[in-house]
Amino acid sequence: MVTGMKPLYLKLHRWIALAFSLPLLAILVSGLVLSFEPWAVEASIVPGLLDAARIGELIDKHDPRGQARAVVLRSYDGTLSLGTGRGGGVVVDLATGEARDGVSVLAQTFGLMRGLHERLLLDLGWLVTASTAAMLVVSLIGVLMGWPRFANTVSGWHKAMAWLPLPLIVLSPLTGLFLAFGITFAGPPPELPQAPPLKLREAVEALGADRDLSALVWLRPQGGRYLARIVEGGEYRVYAVTREGAVPMPRNLPRLFHEGNFAGAWSALMNVVLSVAMLGLLGTGVWIWAKRSLMRRKLRRQRAALV
Repeated sequence: MVTGMKPLYLKLHRWIALAFSLPLLAILVSGLVLSFEPWAVEASIVPGLLDAARIGELIDKHDPRGQARAVVLRSYDGTLSLGTGRGGGVVVDLATGEARDGVSVLAQTFGLMRGLHERLLLDLGWLVTASTAAMLVVSLIGVLMGWPRFANTVSGWHKAMAWLPLPLIVLSPLTGLFLAFGITFAGPPPELPQAPPLKLREAVEALGADRDLSALVWLRPQGGRYLARIVEGGEYRVYAVTREGAVPMPRNLPRLFHEGNFAGAWSALMNVVLSVAMLGLLGTGVWIWAKRSLMRRKLRRQRAALV
């Protein structure tokens, strides 16, 4: 059955990949760059360096009117951003406590790559989702074509890069689709006590009471409450912030895997290797198609010359 259907599978595999090759290239290159961000964050965290009192001082100094609603800490950049919504806010240098014109080139690059990865820098999230689905379909069709014969050729390298990390190659687009459609596999959120909404300063103090804010990623309002993301043991954990402290939220496993932030540098390395392999698959696939197309054209010209 597999042998008889293999020519059809090969055509589908080839043409689906070619049809989505450009958006896939953008998604994979940006994914490769973003793979380094969890490593950069964890490698730059200095435990005990930042506490609620210090963040509170910076909020009082740079947001005297109390307009800020969110905090973003970029440990690798040495900056704390106070967001007021709709792109407003101030970037504070943690070393000097003074406002900066903006974040570093590295932080800007990560932000640019995230926009490219999620929406191709435009309002094209639907195309990212379609391309991700196409990547998954191409991977599954490759499995249907059966176990390959490896060889020291471009085609052999293509097959090796597809089969050796196959589970990860399938899981990467699959978890991307889970994120796109809001599938988390998380249980129900914990019941939180009813209380008046916290202000940003109060949320910082409540979170800092039992968590090291040096490992903070962000603190922002969502669904009428504050949520915080903190790096703990290499994993990005999310907490709901109440007046009594931080309450762990259920893990979003697809996000942890897809972003490579569940095991620190190791999960970041996994995504780097995976991104390189998938870029290699795309590149060798296009090379094989182009080479064969040129050979067919050459043969047609030779046959036409003989007529």
